Amino acid sequence: MKHRLYREQQLNCDIETAWIFFSAANNLSKITPKEMNFIVLTQFEDDEIYEGMLIDYFVSPLFGIKMKWQTEIIQVDFHKSFTDFQKKGPYKLWHHHHEFIQNENGILMKDTVDYELPLGFLGEIVHSLMVKKKVQDIFDYRYKVLEERFNK
Repeated sequence: MKHRLYREQQLNCDIETAWIFFSAANNLSKITPKEMNFIVLTQFEDDEIYEGMLIDYFVSPLFGIKMKWQTEIIQVDFHKSFTDFQKKGPYKLWHHHHEFIQNENGILMKDTVDYELPLGFLGEIVHSLMVKKKVQDIFDYRYKVLEERFNK
């Protein structure tokens, strides 16, 4: 079964600042809870995002178990949006759309994550017992870090 997490946050910055920060894969570890041991493995000469870009990570999503994760950037609309899609990792489906809307207060950032766990019925049990809250907690953490960074 597919699940959706939607979040939005107003950032007190210009589009260039937001775009540079969020499109740089190396910044992901800055907005991910420390206990997830999130490590970007791919080395980039620059952080310019592009369609087809592959990014490899290590992450420990549950019980400290270290897993490889690979995402591909499948859509980029410069200064407006980009989408990453899990090619390899713990989910059956992970599709994360990032959107940036300029307004009078800076940038309204929207995250829409569609995800699905493997193992059918068993995956749904694990989702209801642990994964749903874990995904929400990750984005709650991001919200706090981004408030400190952009809205202090």
